[in-house]
Amino acid sequence: MSIFDDAKQAAQGLVQAGMAKAVALAPDSWVPGGKPDPLIRQRHGAIGKPVSRLDGALKVSGKATFAAEFPVEAMTYAAMVYSTIAKGRITQITVSEAETAPGVVVVMTHRNAPRLNPPPAFLSESKAAAGDSLPVMQDERIYWNGQPVAVVLAETQEQADHAASLIRVGYEAEEAQTTFEAAREQGTQQSRFMGQPLHDEVGDAQDAFAKAPHKIDATYTTPRHNHNPIELHGVTLYWRGDGSLRVHDAQQVVAHTAYTLARTFGIDEKQVVVTSPYVGGGFGSKTLWQHQILAAAAARLAKRPVRMVLSREGVYRVVGGRSPTEQRVQLAATDEGRLTAILHRGLTVRTAHNVIAEPFILATRSLYGAETFLLDVHHVDFDMLGNTFMRAPGEAVGTFALESAMDELAHELGIDPIELRIRNEPEKDPISGLPYSSRNVVEAWRSGAERFGWERRNPVPGTVRDGGWLVGMGCATATYPYHRMPGGAARITLSADGRATLDLAAHEMGMGTSTAQTQVAADRLGLPMEAITFNYGDSTLPGLIMAGGSQQTASIGASVIAAYNKLVGELLKLAGNDSPLAGLKTEEVGSRDGGLCALDEPDRFETYASILARAQRDTISVEAEPPMPLETMHWSMHSYGAMFAEVRVNAVTGEPRVSRFLGSFDCGRILNSKTAASQFRGGIIMGLGLALMEETQFDERKGRVLNPSLSEYHVPVHMDVPEIEVMWTDIPDPHAPMGARGIGEIGITGTGAAIANAVYNATGRRVRDLPITLDKLL
Repeated sequence: MSIFDDAKQAAQGLVQAGMAKAVALAPDSWVPGGKPDPLIRQRHGAIGKPVSRLDGALKVSGKATFAAEFPVEAMTYAAMVYSTIAKGRITQITVSEAETAPGVVVVMTHRNAPRLNPPPAFLSESKAAAGDSLPVMQDERIYWNGQPVAVVLAETQEQADHAASLIRVGYEAEEAQTTFEAAREQGTQQSRFMGQPLHDEVGDAQDAFAKAPHKIDATYTTPRHNHNPIELHGVTLYWRGDGSLRVHDAQQVVAHTAYTLARTFGIDEKQVVVTSPYVGGGFGSKTLWQHQILAAAAARLAKRPVRMVLSREGVYRVVGGRSPTEQRVQLAATDEGRLTAILHRGLTVRTAHNVIAEPFILATRSLYGAETFLLDVHHVDFDMLGNTFMRAPGEAVGTFALESAMDELAHELGIDPIELRIRNEPEKDPISGLPYSSRNVVEAWRSGAERFGWERRNPVPGTVRDGGWLVGMGCATATYPYHRMPGGAARITLSADGRATLDLAAHEMGMGTSTAQTQVAADRLGLPMEAITFNYGDSTLPGLIMAGGSQQTASIGASVIAAYNKLVGELLKLAGNDSPLAGLKTEEVGSRDGGLCALDEPDRFETYASILARAQRDTISVEAEPPMPLETMHWSMHSYGAMFAEVRVNAVTGEPRVSRFLGSFDCGRILNSKTAASQFRGGIIMGLGLALMEETQFDERKGRVLNPSLSEYHVPVHMDVPEIEVMWTDIPDPHAPMGARGIGEIGITGTGAAIANAVYNATGRRVRDLPITLDKLL
């Protein structure tokens, strides 16, 4: 990104800040969510029930077609060659042997690749989706170690892989920025998130820290992490005779991807169709990277369809991950444990060609009611693959630092760690000053502690043994903000046979979106679930809905509310004066039993079929967009959790094992108890990996990832995962659609700290450098 892009972000941030001040002062009734969603009051429908995933049978029977499984005639298969230097230029590239290898259709390098525009990087524009803004195979320049330098298309995957191995590339290397210390010496830059600077000050925190009777000052570090969804990144695509591009992709941003591909290839957005009905995990990685662009370029060059599936190593070379962080946390407190200062500052790594810096202070902004704050994130630029969002960006690693420091402070004060947190519950958001939309984390703490058996915890570290194992308990607060992105839209089509179809450019990545949203639509329309068809994962459908930031539920919910209200208005017009509904306004009407009724007089009722029959209509279809997400500027909106871990550390080998885990959540209303429990547990398992094993080994001499495989980059397997219990308050947030807040990412937050704090309780060793491996406990 250029200095002009940074200036543009700063200007946008100023506009957002000005708008936020105005919205904060507006009456509740003027703001989306000011009037609670009527579904919040409904407790006897499909919402909340443990409905199994509607697509589950298709998946287990092999009938769900993923991106790399779509059959296309005359398919070619792609393999890539990756650079082996971090910065410089290609001086020679020999492809003759590859071109004559069996089955090869074409070999594409910068010398014969179609001319393309640089793709707009994610967050640089409202529809942008690219992982970086670099030109894709347009010249000899190398920007990171692992950058694709050649693409081979062949009749089979094996032929493509073999031919790729025959390509020889020569380089002229230049000095690259690949070390923290060298980059720090050249200066750091203020980081931004969503257009706003990652910097907050309330009062004089440094002075308050200096004067405090009790204080903690510690530095916590987290390594680089890489994405490892079980489904590899794959795409099947082809160009049609009319110049349009058809893409079957593993995506969590179909509409954004269609727009960005169109911009890159210089064609109209409507000429690109991206579909993604099934995705085998995304976590922030299933967006637009260079492999899809290169596949489309190679397909244009060869005039044949292309299937490109990244190998596991290819994912590490081409798809970004979470950046390393160095975080200093300083806490100051009175003798009674009241926080007088929170200082959370540090450094992370970014690349110059994208805008994403790990925003590790986000959770600290709203968790505790300290008197003063000083929060800041700076970054250095590396010559490496562009970093990206990874499940709970910022909060996952930020809560490790903050919640470890809170545990250290509790030990310093001799106060129970849960009690210390409850004593510092804020009455309002300590940074923005906004009221909380709903905050029941204390209830989550109390009920979770009782269920977990926290009263049995021995506060003296290293004193509980079970044979050869040291046993300890730890806890931490989890949190993740409520998001709802602009650009949502939905279409509802109602037919005379009592069926309804919902169309949205949303996504299903295994979290149960289609199931939960079918439950919600059924209750909203007063229809049985089997009468609802939910279409998604198609860029031609309405809306610009991203499956990220735990915001898809809110975005879909608000979009469907807008479409439903428009549908009711149109039905009332069709009903006319002969209907029992005559004279009612849209806001006075709800749905039940396949029709509309007056909210205060449920017997004033008419079925959809009756209304459509009188109007001589077979169907009615409406499309609408929700209002801008101003609720996040009017209330401080967050999900919360109380995380409890029991660990065992072998007294001889230092091996750490998590033996029990409980998450007690306050996330508003739960839409599907079965899929929600799966989401919570999945996040906790990723948090376990973050705490104990995940670490990208980065060679600072060459800027190369050294462990690009699941045999060397360790993630939790069945033997690593203990019994995980989850529970929740199920208290609706009155200002969120359906009363629900996001649950997809909160499980990973707080988990690392809870495990680290339990390790300390077991051993008396405080590990501040993730992951917690046995060598740090010997």
